[in-house]
Amino acid sequence: MKKAYIGIGSNLGDKRGNCLRAVQMIAETQGCKPYRCSGWYLTRPVGVEGQEWYVNGALSLEVEISAEELIDHLLLIEKQMGRIRTTRWGPRIIDLDILLFGNEIINSQKLIVPHPLMHLRHFVLVPLAEIAPHLVHPVLGMSVEKLLDNLPSTNGDLIRLKE
Repeated sequence: MKKAYIGIGSNLGDKRGNCLRAVQMIAETQGCKPYRCSGWYLTRPVGVEGQEWYVNGALSLEVEISAEELIDHLLLIEKQMGRIRTTRWGPRIIDLDILLFGNEIINSQKLIVPHPLMHLRHFVLVPLAEIAPHLVHPVLGMSVEKLLDNLPSTNGDLIRLKE
C-alpha cells in the first residue's frame, strides 16, 4: 500500500463544504483510504485577479491503485461536482491535485508527480506540512517543512479557518 497526498481547493459556492464533499467522495473510492486531513485555509488566488479567495487543504491517502487510476478518479469527482475547465487558474468549484504518490516520479501526458509547482505555493505546503512535515520531495530531496521554510512570508495571503 502506498501513500498519496492530495491538494484540495475551492473558490466557488460553499467552499469548505465543497472540499469536505470531495474528501467524502475520495473516501468512497475503491482502493483509497483517507489517512489524515489537514485543517482548512483561506488563501489568496494565484494567477487570475478578481476572483474569490480559495479554501485549501491537503489529504493523505493509503492507496491500492496506481497514480493514473487515482487521477482518473479525482477528475471524475471534479466532474461530478460540477467543475468546468475554462480559464487556467480561474475559479473552480473543486480542484483535486495529486501532490505526491509514494516516492514515484511520473511525467506523462496525463500526470506529473510530484506536482511541478507545489514547492512554490504556501496554499499547498502549509496544509501538507500540517499532516506530513517530514515527508521528503522525491525530486528536490527536501522535507515539506524545509520547502515551506524556504518560501517568503505569506503576508496575510493564507489564514487558517476555525474548525
